[in-house]
Amino acid sequence: MKIGLVGLNQTGKSTLFNLLTGKENNDNLSISKGAANIGSCTVPDERIDFLSELYKPKKTTYAKIEITDIAGFAVSDDSHSSGASRFLNDLRPCDALVHVLRAFESDSVVHDSGSINPARDLEAVETEMLFADLEMIEKRIGRIKAGKKITKELETEINLLKKCFDRLEKGGSIFDMELTEQERVFTRQFAFLTEKPRLAVINLGELEWESKNYPNDDELKALCKKISIPLLELCVDMELEISRLPQDDKLPFMEDMGITESGISALAQAAYNLMGLISFITVGEDEVRAWTIEKGLIARSAAGKIHSDIERGFIRAEVVKYSDLHELGSMPKVKDKGLFRLEGKEYIVNDGDIINFRFNV
Repeated sequence: MKIGLVGLNQTGKSTLFNLLTGKENNDNLSISKGAANIGSCTVPDERIDFLSELYKPKKTTYAKIEITDIAGFAVSDDSHSSGASRFLNDLRPCDALVHVLRAFESDSVVHDSGSINPARDLEAVETEMLFADLEMIEKRIGRIKAGKKITKELETEINLLKKCFDRLEKGGSIFDMELTEQERVFTRQFAFLTEKPRLAVINLGELEWESKNYPNDDELKALCKKISIPLLELCVDMELEISRLPQDDKLPFMEDMGITESGISALAQAAYNLMGLISFITVGEDEVRAWTIEKGLIARSAAGKIHSDIERGFIRAEVVKYSDLHELGSMPKVKDKGLFRLEGKEYIVNDGDIINFRFNV
């Protein structure tokens, strides 16, 4: 899963990137030159923590998310300038986008627009994405019509693109259009920006975090609801400081600040929900590992995420619910309770399933 962090300049976006990837500012120099910076985020998972302690494996592997810090977008940028074009092009390879919106005040870090208004900032970036999709559709339809012959397939393509264009002209997005699965497969080849799942992270200062109030908060919440974008509130600077504390000091500090879940965990869970993803787990003395799959995937296809040979030679899946193993404390006790199940290839994998695949090739 590839997530792009997107936002205006001076929002704390690169600080969030540092928090998620564990990188520090000196690794981030490419951002100032307008290039995207790419890192990897380990997804915290208490289930993997518990199972690793239980099995004492040689290796523990958490799920990972690839994070791209897209160079900040300036409101004053012309949509055809090299900076704006690079900004938009860097978004296209991402599977999902996270809008980083500024709600903190700072005399030393001046906002590009001179004032704090996260709703305005979100609308500015969303508008640029919408215009980019409109332009792409116009160019594609123009190329088709300039051709020598318009086949039946091309006529179908034009009709679908016109339907998308009409939606965008009315201020909607391709993401929330009612399209058939075949139409979705087709539109995805264009990597439309407004078709990507989007999440908004509001970056609060400590004062805003404590009060849970920030400029134009009602306007932002109404806008996110209107355009179907989930909203997550974080104090990124505070989260970064927590990440640097010794492990024994983290929990007491979080409790003092009223933080019930780390920012990385909250963002990862929100991203998984947004993308319709879950994790199943494999365990053993060699490795405890989380595997990320699409929700609703059948056992045989899930096996293929590990290796194509396992999918090809699939016999059955030995399945235990994580909650059962966590409650009982050992696999023998799970089996004694009759909670160890054998499932066939059409079994729909659930989040937190502990699975051992039997196969023969």
